[in-house]
Amino acid sequence: MLDRRTPPAFTSNLNFGLIQPKVAALRHGTPVYFIKGGEQNVLKIELVLPAGRWNESMPGVAHFSAKLLSRGTRSKDSFAIASGFDRLGAHFDVTAGPDFATVTLYSITRNLAPALELALEVLTEPTFPEEELAQLKSTFLQNLKISMEKTSYLASQHFRKTLFGEHHPYGRETRPDNVHALRRDDLVAFHDRWFRPMLVLVSGKVEDQHQQLILDTLSQLPGMQEPEKDHEPQPVGNRRGHVEKEGSLQTSLRIGRRAIPRSHPDYPALVLLNHVLGGHFGSRLMKNIREEKGLTYGIHSSIHVMKRDTYLLIGADVNRENTDIALEEVRKELERVCSEPIPADELEVGRRHFIGSLQSDLSTPFAHADKIRTMVLYNLPMDHYARLIQEIDRMSASDLLARAGTYFQKDTFIEVSAG
Repeated sequence: MLDRRTPPAFTSNLNFGLIQPKVAALRHGTPVYFIKGGEQNVLKIELVLPAGRWNESMPGVAHFSAKLLSRGTRSKDSFAIASGFDRLGAHFDVTAGPDFATVTLYSITRNLAPALELALEVLTEPTFPEEELAQLKSTFLQNLKISMEKTSYLASQHFRKTLFGEHHPYGRETRPDNVHALRRDDLVAFHDRWFRPMLVLVSGKVEDQHQQLILDTLSQLPGMQEPEKDHEPQPVGNRRGHVEKEGSLQTSLRIGRRAIPRSHPDYPALVLLNHVLGGHFGSRLMKNIREEKGLTYGIHSSIHVMKRDTYLLIGADVNRENTDIALEEVRKELERVCSEPIPADELEVGRRHFIGSLQSDLSTPFAHADKIRTMVLYNLPMDHYARLIQEIDRMSASDLLARAGTYFQKDTFIEVSAG
């Protein structure tokens, strides 16, 4: 009989079996990565565009351009576009983030040609109808009003503004006056300038005939013509801040600092230190502040990587009266990471959990495409994740302690609370 009192032994599996992509290019040079895998007759086509907040001419234009793209073309209204994709068993979506906008098309293989044709029409012939813009503005303002009542939103907003500056693309927010100022012509100009693919990824059951069809169709899109904008962070001098929310019973905490990019030699150490500190359910922050002190349902630390910057973030929600003690316990854990070697058993748990989580991400060809997207956009070698696993596997407690003081000194962290 199995003795459930004895945990199974750790096994070392360092494989990272990433599907090797086939690389081609559109006629204007945009790279296309084909990632073939899976048994279902489904494809995911992802276009990455430089149409994120980084290249905005005014706050909000990236978001509204993305959301309005499929609300009308020269020959179709929003209902015709949505029902057209539905009839084909396809799904079309556009999102805008800090650095990029992403156009995603899911299609069953037998309907790929008409789905691509409709997607191309949406991408090249959007009309950004005035009535749709007015409706989207109203919805956005209502959602913003709701968000402004949440301490988690207020704390995150103030943290990013403190870290990067209120006018930096990573730090600014879209305010109601920005929304009211947006005009259809702003969206048209932004689309014409920045809705040009810089990377295409195709994953799923990709056959040769699909590849040529995709290359021929997407080559009709315009290519990149100009360099992206440049912005310098302008952090706020005060490293501690509070946003008062009258009547709130809880306080949201956001504690963090700028960090290093994935390409930095210390990045594996940063990842493993963060994982031990607060990157999984058995981490130090969870054990101390949730399990032992009972101050929160959950507290986590994470690494947020953008194209041009990176930051560490610790986040939690606590009862208002527990704000000071929770902050003090976080500071103690930061001090401990910098002053004491991580015990061998704790380090091994954190190491295996991180490696296993990374390996389990490769469950579908779409997940493989996500990893390839990251490596291409961040100018990383194609063995980046395999090397990351190898380096984390051989990292010792003394290696981590030697680097912890550079990245986890409590006095270098910004502390923001809202509540």
